[in-house]
Amino acid sequence: MAEAPDQVRSTLDHDDLHKRIMALVAGETDEVALMATVACEVHHSDDRFDWTGFYRVVAPELMKIGPYQGGHGCLVIPFSRGVCGAAARTGQSQLIPDVDAFPDHIACASSTRSELVLPVWGCDGALIGVFDIDSDQPDAFQKADADAFRKMLDDVFRG
Repeated sequence: MAEAPDQVRSTLDHDDLHKRIMALVAGETDEVALMATVACEVHHSDDRFDWTGFYRVVAPELMKIGPYQGGHGCLVIPFSRGVCGAAARTGQSQLIPDVDAFPDHIACASSTRSELVLPVWGCDGALIGVFDIDSDQPDAFQKADADAFRKMLDDVFRG
């Protein structure tokens, strides 16, 4: 099957990215500093990534924007809405090949075509937020991406 003309083939080396991030955050415990470093490194690691960042849990069933790279994001996302809300509400990663087909998708940016969102757990096991990666390409993410980012997030935030 031929690759879509607007599809960028990933050359991301997840193992190298993981090692680089772990070296950068070694000894750091501040969650916002960790989020800022992860968002920056991941965003610049692959051309598929159009917006990369965190939404932080700030109250029961409510998240607000955290460190990110890319255009403006939504400022507030309730657990009851969108892909990020679904990840927070269910505690499950959300791999969405076509955001237009996702019921109740929140369009923070009209350029977003696909999305990968992973819940982020703190060292005490509590949900501290979600890590959101948007792409301006359809079907930009694979299960291997979700699995690699899951391991990296656990290593960074849970130690």
